Amino acid sequence: MRLCLLTLLVSLLLPLSVTAQDMSVRQLTEPLAVDPGSAPPDASDSRAATGGAQTLADILARQRGEKIDDSFRRNATGDPDSASGIASQLGTLGGSSDSELLRAMRYGSADITVTSRSPAADVIMQDGGMWWLKFRQGPLATYGAYLLGGTLLLLALFFLIRGRIRIDGERTGRTITRFSSFERFGHWLFAGSFLVLGATGLISLFGRTVMIPLFGKDMFASLALASKWIHNNVAWAFMVGLVIVMLNWTLQNIPNKHDLKWLAMAGGLFSKGVHAPARKFNAGQKMIFWGCVILGLSISASGLSLLFPFEMPMFAKTFAILNDIGVPGWFGLEPFPEVLAAQEEMQYAQLWHAIVAFVFMAMIFAHIYLGTIGMEGAFDAMGSGEVDEQWAREHHGLWVDEVRAKEAENASATPAE
Repeated sequence: MRLCLLTLLVSLLLPLSVTAQDMSVRQLTEPLAVDPGSAPPDASDSRAATGGAQTLADILARQRGEKIDDSFRRNATGDPDSASGIASQLGTLGGSSDSELLRAMRYGSADITVTSRSPAADVIMQDGGMWWLKFRQGPLATYGAYLLGGTLLLLALFFLIRGRIRIDGERTGRTITRFSSFERFGHWLFAGSFLVLGATGLISLFGRTVMIPLFGKDMFASLALASKWIHNNVAWAFMVGLVIVMLNWTLQNIPNKHDLKWLAMAGGLFSKGVHAPARKFNAGQKMIFWGCVILGLSISASGLSLLFPFEMPMFAKTFAILNDIGVPGWFGLEPFPEVLAAQEEMQYAQLWHAIVAFVFMAMIFAHIYLGTIGMEGAFDAMGSGEVDEQWAREHHGLWVDEVRAKEAENASATPAE
């Protein structure tokens, strides 16, 4: 009898339970029916109704990348006036919980005392660093790799199509001094240090992604530490080399009318037997030179800012100048920040340093290609400093005429014995 009653009860309640579950699932999965004429809920009213906690509207706004008024969180750092007595259970907290203390440190409103006298030593949390980390790991690394890889691919394709640019005429066996020992010293100091800086910089940026899977964390930790030390110290050699290069060749790289003809003929790079007139440096070499100067100065400035972030901040002042000119408005942007913490200065400097470095490396790839396998006889100019006269006449004919005219003038000015 009892079994029959139990069976009857289960048979009556089971449909109701299933129906309730269906309704619960439907409520969770189906959108809420909203009256089209009703106004959307006000975030501030909702926050006031919940005692100051953030609302769903706040969360959705942040997900859309919108700015919100976060004073409800920024100011929720405890109230010492409302603290319990020292003998009470919560009296020793001074009116703030651990979460409120962490929030105060995050927003820079905590009263922090440190023993270190270093600048910004009392900055325990730097809340603005996530955008930098995401950009560094995302677009910077991705598009930087595309740029370098694409440059190498184009150079390889050009070599397969054009082949090596060879000397058209017969070698004369006579040489002409292209660069002096001091010129070559400055070039190799500048170029060699740049290659070391490029390699160590790439290790710093891509090491975690590429090298940890290959060598492990311990090996990469040692390599990254060594790369940082080398990068910081070889940078001085790079800047000295840049100064020497500028002193040696700035006047000779001023554009002239012959550069227009060289550009119109593309320097003969795409045509066999075609040689554009040029003085000691042709238009292509001048573009490389000025690219090295502009990028070299920029990357040196950002590097010094990274080495001395408290003594040489550069972006707050730069942003102020750009705001005065009105640059943000040209692109529909808000004014750039003019007050930056030391950590923010370093973040901007590091990103600019890396962006310039990627462009610099892509340009130098093309320069290295033409100076080695891309053009016959080109390496001799920076190797021994002496080039065959036929090579010089084909690529820098106007310069050869100037050198020979000067030699003849000196010879005629020398009295005969």
